[in-house]
Amino acid sequence: MLKRKRLTLKIFLFLVGIDFLETFAQFCFKKAALSCGGNIGGALRFIQAVAASPFLWAGLASVAVIFAIWTAALSRIDLSVAVPVCSISYITIPLVAVLYFHEQISLLRWCGIFFIIAGILLVSASSKHKEAPC
Repeated sequence: MLKRKRLTLKIFLFLVGIDFLETFAQFCFKKAALSCGGNIGGALRFIQAVAASPFLWAGLASVAVIFAIWTAALSRIDLSVAVPVCSISYITIPLVAVLYFHEQISLLRWCGIFFIIAGILLVSASSKHKEAPC
């Protein structure tokens, strides 16, 4: 039987760091996509314009760092705990979209985000309790 791995504060902070890097990566990808001025007339021209953006490369670098941290975190925590905790980006990405890109988020979507926060808290709390022996 596999020993259950606990969510420590250190691992939790790593997972939150992953979420902020994910938010940064998505911000960079959006900025890179906007750098072509919204002109997606030709796929090749669009790809060239986006590839020339430093935001694309910053986003890709963030993804590489996320991969390294995620792999290290998964060696120390259960996947069933890590994935829900890393859902914080469902909150931070809409906030970035509103603050930097002036996107509109409906009340219904904010309610959904609230439920995601509640789920994250429940999953985080459940990992601190010991399971009863079989």
